[in-house]
This record gives sequence, structure tokens and C-alpha cells, in this order.
Amino acid sequence: MNGLGLRTLLSKEVRRFLRVPGQTVLSPLISTSLYFVVFGVSLGGRMEQVTGQPYLPFIVPGLVFLGMANNAFLNSSSSLFIMKIQGTVVDLLVAPLGAGEILLGFVGGAMVRGLIVGLLTWGVALLFTPLQLVHPGATLAFLVGTAYVFSVLGLIAAVWAEKFEQINFFPTFVMLPLTFLGGVFYSVKQLPEPWHTVSLFNPMVYMVEGLRYGMLGSSVFPPLLGGALLAALALLATLVTYALLARGYKLKQ
Repeated sequence: MNGLGLRTLLSKEVRRFLRVPGQTVLSPLISTSLYFVVFGVSLGGRMEQVTGQPYLPFIVPGLVFLGMANNAFLNSSSSLFIMKIQGTVVDLLVAPLGAGEILLGFVGGAMVRGLIVGLLTWGVALLFTPLQLVHPGATLAFLVGTAYVFSVLGLIAAVWAEKFEQINFFPTFVMLPLTFLGGVFYSVKQLPEPWHTVSLFNPMVYMVEGLRYGMLGSSVFPPLLGGALLAALALLATLVTYALLARGYKLKQ
């Protein structure tokens, strides 16, 4: 393990998105915060409790997940893809860095951005609803695990993509539908058939419910199920990404 090289790459990735905080942190924070106004404040007073929780606190874990997952994915995918387009990925490949250091460097930077946006979103939620943190350990595990999984998935997308349209395919046509159908604004328990059964095949449902368990103490599904799914996705995505980076797939011209 090249510790110096890893720290250098990680530092570069963090400084890269901190150079434009308005675009990388403030903009997604404002976008996510608008959901509190539109769904929470506007509809919260008109809706009954959801799974024993008032509506506004109920949507907080989902919105934290939404901001964190999107930004973790976008950071790692855009960073590596831009290097491919500009041709500077060659500098990365000739550096004394193995696939493990490259993976951890990009993923670490993306996790920092995702967690910053997620925690700031949570902070904005405190302006509308009191702090609720029933299980701190479970909350931390799902926050870190979610940020890691989507950071690694962003790397996979960047390695595979050859055009800007392709890099936008995943967040637009995969992540966005799965996220909004993942129980962020409603409980899947209340869905009629066959939509309830269909929702059970959406992995984001279990991530959102796991985070909801950590923050609010209630969940439709056992938190261990969400944790196991998150760990399996993390392992599978890591193995795939490591293999792609080790081969230099679509990176070595």
C-alpha cells in the first residue's frame, strides 16, 4: 500500500470539489432542502402519521439519503470521467499507485462530499423538526455504508462511460427512479399490490429504511436486512471496481 500516494490522491479529490463549493455542496443542499418546504411543510400538516411518525420527521432520513447518495456518486464518476476525457488519466496510471490506492482515493473523496451534503441536509431539517437520533451506531453505519456504495458505483460508471450522455445515464434513468420509488416520501408498507411487492426488489428501500431505523427507531424492515444488503453491495461493487482498475479497462489506450 502506497500510503503517501493514497493520501495525495485523496487530498486532491477533496480539494477538487471544495474549490467550487457553490456547485458541489451548496447547490445540491438547496435542491434537497426545497423538498422540506414542498413536501414537509406544505403537506406535513395535511397528512396523518406515517408508521407512527409525524410526516416531516418521517421524510428526513430519506432526504439525507437522497442528497448523500447522489453527491457521492456524482463526485467519483465526474472526477474519473473528466480525467479520461482530458487524457490526464495517463498521469494517474503511470504514478506508483495500484488499483487499491486509486479506488480508495477516489472513493474517499466522494464519501467526504456525500457525507458533507447529507449532514448539512440533516442540519437544515433541524430548522423544521427537532433532532431525532434513536440509534447512533446504526445511523453512522448506514451513512458511511451508503456513501461508500454509491462512491464505488460512481467509479464503475466512470470507467464504463465513453460519452457525457453515458455518464448521465445512471443518475437519470437508474438512481433517480429507484430513489423516488424507494420510500423517501412514503412508506412502502402503505402501497397496494402489486406495487408493494415490486418495491421489495428495490435495494434503496432497505437503505432508506435502515437509516430511518437509526434516526427514528422505526422501520418497515429489520435493520439487519438492510445492513446485510448494503454490505453485499459494497463487497460486490468493490470487487468489480478493483478488477476494472487493475485491468485498466477503458483507461489504457
